[in-house]
Amino acid sequence: MMANNVMFLKSSPHFQDHDSVPKIMYVVIISLLPAIAASFYYFRLKALFLYLACLLGCLATEAIFLKVRKKPLNSLWDGSAIITALLLAMTLPPDLSLELAVIGSVVAVALGKQVFGGLGHNIFNPALVGRAFMQIAFPVAMTTWSAPVTLSLDAVTFATPLGNLKFQDAISQGTLTSLPELLWGNIGGCIGETSALALILGALFLLFKRVIDWRIPAGIILSLSVFTGIFWMVDANKYAIPVFHLLAGGLLIGALFMATDMVTSPISTRGAWIYALGIGLMVGIIRLFGGFPEGVMFSILFMNTFVPLINRYTRPRILGERRQA
Repeated sequence: MMANNVMFLKSSPHFQDHDSVPKIMYVVIISLLPAIAASFYYFRLKALFLYLACLLGCLATEAIFLKVRKKPLNSLWDGSAIITALLLAMTLPPDLSLELAVIGSVVAVALGKQVFGGLGHNIFNPALVGRAFMQIAFPVAMTTWSAPVTLSLDAVTFATPLGNLKFQDAISQGTLTSLPELLWGNIGGCIGETSALALILGALFLLFKRVIDWRIPAGIILSLSVFTGIFWMVDANKYAIPVFHLLAGGLLIGALFMATDMVTSPISTRGAWIYALGIGLMVGIIRLFGGFPEGVMFSILFMNTFVPLINRYTRPRILGERRQA
């Protein structure tokens, strides 16, 4: 940008209007409020304590790194650490211990963002880095589910919709979670992922504010729908309808709020489509043929690694620029 005839080079995210990083971040925070409210309704105090633990862990870690790197502490409130905390908490099971939530938050900020140089330099979504670490380090705790307080079910025997489909042959048994249940969120799962309706409402606000690139969620949804739809048409008694895959698990929060992260997603239109279609395809492969019932986290992190390469080969050519050999 120009200031007193001096050129300043700053890291991403870059904006072509008058929006600032904090303004964009707090718009995203507002967009998460419907899903946060739904998590409070279905999981009550369990959700509240997880949010508080993640906020404490993320903000404290951010402050420590800013202090060590001799950066101004006012950037602590630019909203990025808060978004990381909220998104990480939303992808955690309701009965997870608070100390594990704090550990995951520390990893998310420290290894997911600060070791790369802070906001704008990270190549992976920080919340997903923390989530992936917890999935590997604490697999039992991260796959132990309890029912919402609105249901009277045994937490030990309760399964998520995707887990029920994957491991309990829900289609042939007639126990596949219904689409209205997936839409409203009165189901088991991570506290911020269960209500598809709440996530969609928040995403509509982001699209209205033009904060996210619509091509990314559209590409993910298209790719996953086509891939799972092919197998559903071949054998509907074995494979679930594509709409089920769109509403179940972490697909919506991943496609709408994580894959669209402006720092870790491609900057070109063609690159956005390549990135999004790759995520959707990987989610479908993992869900249908992998050992895990869910694949959103791994798919986004995997495609994050290719974003620099995608940006390099899909950037628009400058008028008069010669193609390099």
